[in-house]
Amino acid sequence: MNDLQADTIESAPEIADHEVPLIFQIIGAARELQTKLDDALDDIGLSCGKLGVLRVLTLAGEPISLSDLAQYNKCVPSNVTQLVDRLEADGLVRRVSDPQDRRVTRAALTHEGRMAWIQAKKVIVQHERELLRTMSNAEAESLARVLGQLNA
Repeated sequence: MNDLQADTIESAPEIADHEVPLIFQIIGAARELQTKLDDALDDIGLSCGKLGVLRVLTLAGEPISLSDLAQYNKCVPSNVTQLVDRLEADGLVRRVSDPQDRRVTRAALTHEGRMAWIQAKKVIVQHERELLRTMSNAEAESLARVLGQLNA
């Protein structure tokens, strides 16, 4: 960081939470939660990105094309390719050919991948419990409803 950047940061006005647009508060909260979860997942050799792939493969119960994985994870195919490369190197996923179309590559969960998913679910449950301790049941229900609407 150069001196101009440091001076700019130091002289930036304090902004009260109520002055921050709601969308930035949502994005900030999501980033904070993702950072905490990524840190915890790192202890078991995963990241939120890798977890997204394992989650989709687990729920599907069968190999999924890399393009479908990208769509389900709301990311570009090159990101999924890199994630599958890393998961494959870790022994959690393997690539298989599509029986109907040899041009298509699918990702399949390995036994180790299933075990990693089970470990990750425990981490997720722990972090969700910590989050829920900060709010009432009514607040948690409202938050879930609003997030559901945003994700629809």
